[in-house]
Order: sequence, then structure tokens, then C-alpha cells
Amino acid sequence: MIYEFPAPDEPIRQGDIFRSMPRMDLNLAKLPVISGAEALQSDWLRAASANDPVTALVALRPVLAILITQDCDAARVDDIALCEISRFDSVELLAKNAKHPKGTMSLITKHARLNLKWFYLPPDPSVGFKEKMAADFHSVLRVSRTYLEQNILQLRLARLNQIAVEHFRERLAEYYRRYPYDEWYPLDKAEFEEYRRDKPEPTEPFPWQR
Repeated sequence: MIYEFPAPDEPIRQGDIFRSMPRMDLNLAKLPVISGAEALQSDWLRAASANDPVTALVALRPVLAILITQDCDAARVDDIALCEISRFDSVELLAKNAKHPKGTMSLITKHARLNLKWFYLPPDPSVGFKEKMAADFHSVLRVSRTYLEQNILQLRLARLNQIAVEHFRERLAEYYRRYPYDEWYPLDKAEFEEYRRDKPEPTEPFPWQR
């Protein structure tokens, strides 16, 4: 399978899979702010208007998650970033109707190239994945690096192997850099004319390049 099982003394790395990561469920419009001995519902903007630290009650639930912080940062930053791991059919709704190998194959290969918001994780009982799972790039968590290191034996389940982690890095990079832009937009008029002269297809200038 695509998972490895690092020793407890191996450093935290991108692609490490953890259990019991804290996912915070927070309603900013109805925030239970602690005032004296009471918890009063407050809107976040009102609570934050004093520019002082706010003490509030929040709901936390443990979730599976995969580390997305780069290796060089994972060794020194205060907080580590992870993406929540959920059932594949809850992250990719098309998976609910893919019950046969042909359908799941298409989702895992073709649709993985089209839908950049998730990374597929196959089942493996030794990791605790009893069904198909996926890392959801929409759901990012922040956890203390020191706490992870101090409790690595209890929290780290596995790590993506070399092939999978290279794919994971590329998928992650594609997700965060996906935006449409015309590469010639910062050119001045003269530079744009040189750019357009070099292109076989028509290129439309921006107003400041006319």
C-alpha cells in the first residue's frame, strides 16, 4: 500500500497522518464569550472591537488529518498545518454512486486531475482506514508542533510513501496556485508589443497597454 510507518523518533514530515487532531466548530455570530463567571453570546466583531484577548467557549472534535506544512518548516515553526481527512464519499459526492471498480477507478484517476480539492487515500486497516478516505484541502487545521512531537507515539498513525508524498505535494501545490491570469498583464505598452509580436495567436492588451 501507499503508507509507511515511521519510528517515533523520526521527525514530523509532510504527508504524516495523525489522529485526534482538534477541529474547531465555531459560530462567529453567536460566540459564547466568558465575562466574569458567565458565558454570554456575542458577535465576534463586537467581542473583538476592544482589541483585547477574548476568552470564549468553543466546541472541539477529534478528526483524522494529514500534515501539509513543508518539511523544512515542520522542523521549526510553532504551529503545524494539517488538512482534515474524511470519508471519500463525503469529500467527493460523486463517490456515493461509484460502487464498482470501473467507477472508482475513474474517480481516483480522471476526476483527481479535474477536482483539485482532495487527495485520495485508499483503505488500509493498519492505518485505521476501514473505507476509502480523502484529504480535504478545504478544511485546514492548526496544531502546536511541540505538542505533536511530545505525543508522536499516540498521535501519528502513518506516513505517505515516497511515490504518494510526491503526488501529494504536487496536488497541494496545484490547489493553492490555481487561479486564472494572463501572464502579460504587468508589461508596459512597449513590452506588450514585443510580447504580442512573438505570439501566433491574437493577444488582447489591457487598458494600460493600449
